[in-house]
Amino acid sequence: MNDSETHNAHPFGILNLWSQGDTITRTIAIILLIMSVVSWVIIISRAWGLWKMKPLHRIAKDFWGKSSWQEAIESLPANMMNPYLDLANTANQVIEDRQNSNTSIQQAVDAQDWLGRCLKEQLDTSTVQLQKGLAFLASTGSTSPFIGLFGTVWGIYHALMAIGSTGSASIDQVAGPIGEALIMTGLGLAVAIPAVLGFNAISKSNRSILIDVRRFADDLHTYVTQAKKV
Repeated sequence: MNDSETHNAHPFGILNLWSQGDTITRTIAIILLIMSVVSWVIIISRAWGLWKMKPLHRIAKDFWGKSSWQEAIESLPANMMNPYLDLANTANQVIEDRQNSNTSIQQAVDAQDWLGRCLKEQLDTSTVQLQKGLAFLASTGSTSPFIGLFGTVWGIYHALMAIGSTGSASIDQVAGPIGEALIMTGLGLAVAIPAVLGFNAISKSNRSILIDVRRFADDLHTYVTQAKKV
């Protein structure tokens, strides 16, 4: 038997695992593929968004150097996710509501408390936006190795059953099917590792941004209340 015939008699690899696998094996492979694709989409999109937000720290510092409140708000970019602009707009809305309405229920609430409550609500909204997709990355990083391991266990079980039914236990009959089953564990790790690294990197960047955004919110609260705008 030549090399070509040997290869055809014992076709190993991912393609053979798919073609020879049952419904459960294929379902596990599809789940891992979907998790991997979605994870990479989240990582790339969030990394791109964070990269675009890098100049906002400097712009937010320049905010306080403007000659007027309205000019300062207009200096914040509005063509992207901008938590600084959202906070400034929230403070501005509170100012307008206080100045234009004397009969609303919120007038009975202390102006500083109402402003603080509105800024905190906007901070929570910004935090949710920044953390979008992280829950999926965390879930993928923690579950995909076990999904791959389940695929390996299932594959080894069926490989051993097939070997037992043939009555042949030579090394070439055992190594191929079990080696293919172990591919599922490797696929699970290949999905989990980027998800965990992406989760950690994005979380670290988010923490840095949120610290600065909270500082900006405190400055807004101090300015609006001390300037007697509410």
